[in-house]
Amino acid sequence: QVQLVESGGGLVQAGGSLRLACAASGSSFGVSTMAWYRQAPGKQRELVALILSGGGTVYGNSVKGRFTISRDNTKSTVYLQMNSLKPEDTAVYYCAARNGGWGPFLGAADFGSWGQGTQVTVSS
Repeated sequence: QVQLVESGGGLVQAGGSLRLACAASGSSFGVSTMAWYRQAPGKQRELVALILSGGGTVYGNSVKGRFTISRDNTKSTVYLQMNSLKPEDTAVYYCAARNGGWGPFLGAADFGSWGQGTQVTVSS
């Protein structure tokens, strides 16, 4: 399994920006699908964005046009740039890794490695 460590969460006003980072250990980062999920209190964990080993991306509907996922394979790090933040973006954000590709029939349970989570709070 890959070890994942998130950073970059915090408190920001609505309309502001934050950049999350997830550093991965292990030699399989380059072939892994990396994802950001989030979970707000009382809600199910939802996919925010994912990026395939080849760079293809998928975004959750609620963040399209505002968030950008990227990866730096030389640093084994995946990033989530979050712009135009809204109070409803408040959640714990988790980084996840999956060996191999991804398809729309896959979900959070198909990611084998998870970070500890980082809190993002957006004030109105």
